[in-house]
Amino acid sequence: MSIPGPGGQGLQLTPFRGLRYVAERVGSLAAVTSPPYDVVVRPEGLRELETADPYNIVRLILPQADSPEARHRQAAETLRRWQAEGVLAPDPEPALYVYEQRDGPTLQRGLIGALRLSPREEGIVLPHEEVMPHVVEDRADLMRATAAHLEPLLLAYRGNGNGTSGASEASGTSGNGAGGAGTGEPDTGGAGTGGAGTGGAARVIESAIQREPLLSTTTEDGVDHHLWRVTDPADLVAVSADLRHHQALIADGHHRWATYLRLREERHEPGPWDFGLVLLVDTARYPLRVRAIHRLLRQLSPDDALTAAGHAFRVRTVDGPLPRALEALTEAAEAARAEPDAPNAFLLAGGGRFHLLDRPDPKLLARTVPEGRPEAWRTLDATVLHHALLDHLWNVPDTPEHIGYIHDSAAAVEQAERLGGTAVLMHAVGEDIVHELARQGVAMPHKSTSFGPKPATGLVLRSLTLG
Repeated sequence: MSIPGPGGQGLQLTPFRGLRYVAERVGSLAAVTSPPYDVVVRPEGLRELETADPYNIVRLILPQADSPEARHRQAAETLRRWQAEGVLAPDPEPALYVYEQRDGPTLQRGLIGALRLSPREEGIVLPHEEVMPHVVEDRADLMRATAAHLEPLLLAYRGNGNGTSGASEASGTSGNGAGGAGTGEPDTGGAGTGGAGTGGAARVIESAIQREPLLSTTTEDGVDHHLWRVTDPADLVAVSADLRHHQALIADGHHRWATYLRLREERHEPGPWDFGLVLLVDTARYPLRVRAIHRLLRQLSPDDALTAAGHAFRVRTVDGPLPRALEALTEAAEAARAEPDAPNAFLLAGGGRFHLLDRPDPKLLARTVPEGRPEAWRTLDATVLHHALLDHLWNVPDTPEHIGYIHDSAAAVEQAERLGGTAVLMHAVGEDIVHELARQGVAMPHKSTSFGPKPATGLVLRSLTLG
């Protein structure tokens, strides 16, 4: 995406003094990292991270206390204490950071820095999903309390690299090491090669990785993480000159980006709140993968869900186990997309059974799906799910008490079984549709996509109180 912003000023990525764990003060760097806050499966995954190491970053991004105010206060106090104890320490000078992730055939490299914030109308940073106000409010309260950006957003831009990608041909997914059939499950799809690039940012990255990394660790999921610091003025100028010609798509972190913008609006003087912590990845060299985010309907039983859906959808029982049922969802989704009047398919799980929902009644869609939006938006699975099923047939309010958003299909099914609820497993949307709607300024329903690989949380933080 090479559309410059006003005056030719596109992406402006600036160095900052990273706040990082002191390796000698923790059990291991891997033990103190975490997935992004919204990917952590609660409560099991949260407890696992908390017990991995007393200094795990999850105690900052998802603090546990009796009230929101107490949680945010606890996170701020924990952050101050860890700095005072020397568990976290700032780097000596501002830098950009080259970040590499390796997961089998998947390779991703990008730049971590402080990005100048810009509103949607400037056309520099493009969101593609709506946000939930209560989540933005929670993240804003946490950022105010800690005066820190605890985890980077994932932003995608298309640079001038000439690397090629052997992206998986699996249906419904796209990108580097694409997941199995777009269902959120891993497979052995090919990886982007990260071939030599022509842009200044690409050259700086290729130069940095020839040096000894600042840190290296392998997390429990088998992913290797490496970080290099970039401080040479000539390198920083080269990155700046390259990125100023580009715009970026928010791949992961819409709620945190909305939080950055809200907190900047509260300030009337220029300062550190004018910038936000991001990881920028050139998808011409390292294509991202797109997966689905599933819905956990905590209080809707499978029988009630099927009875109501049966009035307007075709309902079919499919065999388990879960991988086989997900294959059936892929086949149904491919068939549905070939039918212009009924392009949707969902997999319901609960009560030890799996059911496919497809072929929605066109009259129901005409009544429930809002007009005045592009057809690509009106036919999204997430659009039909929220407007036709959740709002109309199931009458399920979109609140945390009723709906959970879970990235892992197995975790969604397990929680549905435990709660007596229903898991709605989704098929991934095509990346081309995401870009098409983003360019039109049309936001998809919240939690429509899961881009990755996502950066590990805890490798580098940004304190807004450091010089």
